[in-house]
Amino acid sequence: MISFSCGFFAEKKIKNRVLAAMMVFLFSAVLYAQDDSPIRPGPVTGGEGASALTAAEEFRLGVQAFNRFAYNEAILSFERALSFRPGEPLILDWLGKSYYRSGFEEIALRQWRAALDIYGRSSGTGMLLNSRVETVANRRFLLPVANDAVRYVESGRYPGRYQDIVLYRQPTSVLPNADGTVWVVAYGSNELVKIDVNGVVRDRKRGPLNGFDRPYDMVRGIDGRFYVSEYYGSRVSILSSNGDWQAYIGSRGIRDGQFVGPQNLAIDEDDGYLYVVDYGNRRICKYDPDGVFILSFGYRNPVFSGLLSPTGITVYRGIIYAADNSAKAIFMFDPNGNYLGRFAAEGLTGPESIRLLSDGTFLVADGNRVLQIDPASAIVRELGLAGGQNTRITDAGMDKNGNILAANFNAGEVSVMTRFDDLASGFFVQIRNIHTQRFPVVTVELTVEDRLRRSIAGLDNNNFLLTEGGVPVENQRLVTAGFRYQGADISLLVERSQAALALRDELGAATRDISRALQEMGNSNIVSVISAGSQPVRERHEISLESAVRGTSDSYSRRWRFDLGLRLAATDLLTAAAKRSVVYIGSGDIGELAFEQYSLSEMAAYLANNGVAFNAVVIGDERISESIEYLCRQTGGKAQYLYRPRGIGELIKSIADAPCGLYSFTFNSRLPTDFGRAWLPLEAEVYLMERSGRDNTGYFPPLE
Repeated sequence: MISFSCGFFAEKKIKNRVLAAMMVFLFSAVLYAQDDSPIRPGPVTGGEGASALTAAEEFRLGVQAFNRFAYNEAILSFERALSFRPGEPLILDWLGKSYYRSGFEEIALRQWRAALDIYGRSSGTGMLLNSRVETVANRRFLLPVANDAVRYVESGRYPGRYQDIVLYRQPTSVLPNADGTVWVVAYGSNELVKIDVNGVVRDRKRGPLNGFDRPYDMVRGIDGRFYVSEYYGSRVSILSSNGDWQAYIGSRGIRDGQFVGPQNLAIDEDDGYLYVVDYGNRRICKYDPDGVFILSFGYRNPVFSGLLSPTGITVYRGIIYAADNSAKAIFMFDPNGNYLGRFAAEGLTGPESIRLLSDGTFLVADGNRVLQIDPASAIVRELGLAGGQNTRITDAGMDKNGNILAANFNAGEVSVMTRFDDLASGFFVQIRNIHTQRFPVVTVELTVEDRLRRSIAGLDNNNFLLTEGGVPVENQRLVTAGFRYQGADISLLVERSQAALALRDELGAATRDISRALQEMGNSNIVSVISAGSQPVRERHEISLESAVRGTSDSYSRRWRFDLGLRLAATDLLTAAAKRSVVYIGSGDIGELAFEQYSLSEMAAYLANNGVAFNAVVIGDERISESIEYLCRQTGGKAQYLYRPRGIGELIKSIADAPCGLYSFTFNSRLPTDFGRAWLPLEAEVYLMERSGRDNTGYFPPLE
């Protein structure tokens, strides 16, 4: 567990430490013999030699502690090393990394800026460090949303043809996946094509034995099954979560349950209903998840002129939004098909599809434009253009890496559109830790994010280059990629307030729901159960999880501490699986002492900087506090009430579905080790289309 005094200790040390004249840190030539090391060797004599040896040993201990995730221990070692060699930029850099991982970003930035002043912004190390400082400083005030007036520009494409080889024809729809891949509905070649982030075709689905008949759109149901509309076949196919064909919905005709040229699809994410745009019959049809017809609507009546050329459709908060290409407008209906009014008309020239984004806004394909519409205000904003004037974008969706994927029907390709700022700033790459127990075989873990802290998923070994002192490493191999991990590790944080004491039955119900969801997920574990009382306590949960969560009456306190409990729960996950989350179970009111020792921003940074999501299961009927919602928003989690129609199982399962930008590699080091005492440099570079990023660090091999 990380000591709760590290923030105070660090501030005191920083205030009392006056940086001496910026002298070169001279380690013993015996200890550090690498000529290209950022810490240069030099002669040592008398007391100077003793200081160098002591500083060198403290630095080694700090690096080793950092790679064990013992960040508080690393901070203490680096502070002691600096006391012997004030102003050494390499130690300041590592001290900043340790504070960053501990959640103290302001102190980390202070160390990095001090190191930057010494390195100089024009040096190679200085430019890399300056980029890190700017990224961390800026993103503390940014949220990963699309509505910040930043334009999207084309950064690449997934072509339908490679030289004389046809990969797919006439894409009409895109459906992004959690692993960074995307399903492309290829209308012209009668297939579904799965494409990875590098534009490589990874899978194809052609339907049943008789094949698809001009597939047009594809959506994912709440149970993981897929639905594919077939325009010429006048039907909808149901596919398994693996893309295997299962059954048909509908047939050709004008009666209830029949279609003439079905096109766009939408899923009501609350109830699972399927909405089908029946283009030829100028209506919208509603089905249950198994394909049972419920009703159709959109006809002409006394209050509505009727749909003329229905295209895109989406469902948000119980309202169905349907685009009409001829009317150049979007109309609203309730779940019973009653007309509610015109939603948007101005600014639309030919809407083709509507997709719901994670922030509750709509992504609309309109001619060669991709638009964003806010349902609260109906304000239309152009995000970017794809192709030329003759381009026809039939669908646009946002992938897990924050790119817009636009199906360009006329050009026969999918355009990849990236935020202009992201394209300019590149990736935020961090070497997280290095393990050398099997040296010369080295294992390195690193994370790849954009400037808004979104994980970059879907990369493979070809997107990375690891070098030691500028020379490519030997036998570089991608061992694990976090986005492929099936499952999650969870630490339960249980509120021990007096309000929660009266809700122990609800705590038990929440535990049963969580256990059931974990069993259905597979490969998932509860790492710890933390009682957030006046002092956090790890409960014994191996025998009875429900008993551990319910606790005893004397474990509840008016002075319960949310921050201390959250810190301990997150610390228990530092060495856990790639996908991990603290799941808070409580009343939603975190109390007056919630952030007495650690601030809200420090706790959010501690979680986010270590890849730990925060999710909340709220029992009772208290309003969810803004602090809970902030932690969820900053770490990619969600907050839900226990007693909701669909339960909390999907909340737990969403932890395993979250994008993850953690990658683990092994390689063979070629560098001489000086019997394990040499400082060995390591660099990592990442490339994807027009974007790149890099980080550098170093490590110590085992002493021989």
